[in-house]
Amino acid sequence: MEIKNVKLSEIKSNPNNPRIIKDDKFSKLVKSIQEFPKMLEIRPIVVNADMIVLGGNMRLKACKEAGLKEVPVIFADNLTEDEQKQFIIKDNVGFGEWDWDMLANEWEPELIEAWGIDVPFFEKEPDFEDLIGEEKNKPAIMKITFDSPEQLQKAEIDIQELLDRKYEGAYFSVSAGEI
Repeated sequence: MEIKNVKLSEIKSNPNNPRIIKDDKFSKLVKSIQEFPKMLEIRPIVVNADMIVLGGNMRLKACKEAGLKEVPVIFADNLTEDEQKQFIIKDNVGFGEWDWDMLANEWEPELIEAWGIDVPFFEKEPDFEDLIGEEKNKPAIMKITFDSPEQLQKAEIDIQELLDRKYEGAYFSVSAGEI
């Protein structure tokens, strides 16, 4: 597969792109491209023989917004129609999970948030000594606010994995509304 710089005007957005980035996240993507354009060289936009985007529709849109005239492109012109459809979906699937402990210990929260990661806000749990009377015997409650159902779903998986690693037999529950 060949990589070359192509004028943005020659690349066509995929009308069947099933993934979008909106509002604040899109603004972060535009800013990311402006601040670190070498990222595009490392992860170029993928197009088919007709110059239709198979991978990188939102990056293409962000590049236009950022004022770029050319971008690196990989020509995946040897894929069948079925392989192209498969690629479009698989390129957008997020298989991995964030290791929140590592992120908290190795990176500044402001930087990783600026780089596009939605960092959840965790309220500080009170120290045992701060609890009084019956509250010492009640289960711990933590309130976390998420911006989207997708962020909540991802956090549920991350929380359960964290509990499984640190507290054998622990569980948590999620409820909608006020505590």
